[in-house]
Amino acid sequence: MHVASTDPGQAPIRRVVIAGGGTAGWMAAAALSRTLGKVLEITLVESDEIGTIGVGEATIPTLMTFHRLLGIGEQEFMAQTQATIKLGINFENWRDVGQDYFHSFGLTGTDHWTAGFQHFWMRGRERGLASAYDDYCLELKAALDGRFAHLPKRKLNYAYHLDATLYARYLRRFSEANGARRVEGKISQVTTDPDSGCITALQLENGTRVEGDFFIDCTGFRALLIEKTLGVGFDDWSHWLFNDRAFAVPTATVRDAVPYTRAIAGPAGWQWRIPLQHRVGNGIVYSSRYMDDDQARDTLLSSIDGAPLRDPFPVRFRPGQRMRCWEKNCVALGLSASFIEPLESTTIHLIQRGIIHLMQTFPRTLCQPDIDQYNMRMADELQHARDFVILHFNVTDRQDTPYWRDCKAMPIPDSLRHRIELFRETGRVFHVPTELFAENSWIQVMMGQGIYPREYHRSADLMGDAELKGFLDGIRQDVDRTLRQLPPHMEYVRSYAPATPA
Repeated sequence: MHVASTDPGQAPIRRVVIAGGGTAGWMAAAALSRTLGKVLEITLVESDEIGTIGVGEATIPTLMTFHRLLGIGEQEFMAQTQATIKLGINFENWRDVGQDYFHSFGLTGTDHWTAGFQHFWMRGRERGLASAYDDYCLELKAALDGRFAHLPKRKLNYAYHLDATLYARYLRRFSEANGARRVEGKISQVTTDPDSGCITALQLENGTRVEGDFFIDCTGFRALLIEKTLGVGFDDWSHWLFNDRAFAVPTATVRDAVPYTRAIAGPAGWQWRIPLQHRVGNGIVYSSRYMDDDQARDTLLSSIDGAPLRDPFPVRFRPGQRMRCWEKNCVALGLSASFIEPLESTTIHLIQRGIIHLMQTFPRTLCQPDIDQYNMRMADELQHARDFVILHFNVTDRQDTPYWRDCKAMPIPDSLRHRIELFRETGRVFHVPTELFAENSWIQVMMGQGIYPREYHRSADLMGDAELKGFLDGIRQDVDRTLRQLPPHMEYVRSYAPATPA
């Protein structure tokens, strides 16, 4: 089916069509309608029969930047999405059974321009002057003590636990208020121009035809536009990331929410626990090569605290990235573009980064250099996030199951090997300024997994013992003093952004 027109690749872009709703689709609609809604016609096509995959309920601090750019008020957002605060992730049984560590969103200590705080801490530990590395991070201490409040100058770094379905509904209302239009229906056919290969329209099962100049594929793992129509392949990472399945189940709340996510390593994967205001999100992520579906489901149900609010629902996925996220006049966002796995909450962040890069290069007409630049930037960001997640599985002392033995024995990307060796030998962290996870994140996870540097920077030798002790004690005392001033996390959330009925 073809309607004669000028070359879609050269025509001005005025009509943007988003295929699919959920978190990815409505985040894209919110950003486009808020910033370019006066010069673009924005249409989102989704079906009520296709729900949001409810495993992405934990976020990282970059979501706050996205909200600030769009002018989304935090109190209203938290109330509408039943959100709680997230200060980091508690990794249980990851280095070995019974050995836990915490990855916080904050900074640890105070850096010097020549060397990070870890070098001064290492010298202090060598001289018997330092306490645990965790003691110098406010976010970490506040998380484990169950405390939170907004502090001046954003001194406390945080993110959110949120209900993904309610978040999509919230963004839908936000987008429609800014001029975006929603069309109900399932996509039955994607029409392309026979000459350029660009997408021209979506044909729906109900007979509706939605035409556009530019398309955003948010159809999830189905990738109806980017893969099934445009034929862009997928780079499979399952040789590094073994997990390919999950079960998720919400449960009733039985205690006040803690301000952190729990990631609990098991025999063939791991489990998450994400506390919201109105319920708790639970799930198990596992490898079908090492655990069957019935065993995973039973393991999940035997470990939850509250009563299940529905039957566990399965999710199958393939870790990896699209060979190109932008092809012709289509950009893939969310699960149609890439998926690492739920660990470290990278999915919503990568959706956000894809949107931000698209907004920064949004074309009047298609321009191949813009497309190439976008694809390079997204590939770089995905590689950095991928390496960080692989680190958790590969650097471990666990030898109790075939799964963990194989994780430890697998070859890893050269880019990750370099990061590990650099830190182990020198205490320095290889870090690209634009990548997601900051130096302190790498330090906390590497030391949490048992990698300690063999030496520290010579700048730390410039302090005598008395000066170094005063420096370290001052930071720890400041953390403890601030911590005592913070109220309990849920006491603060209830007074700041009480949940509205779901």
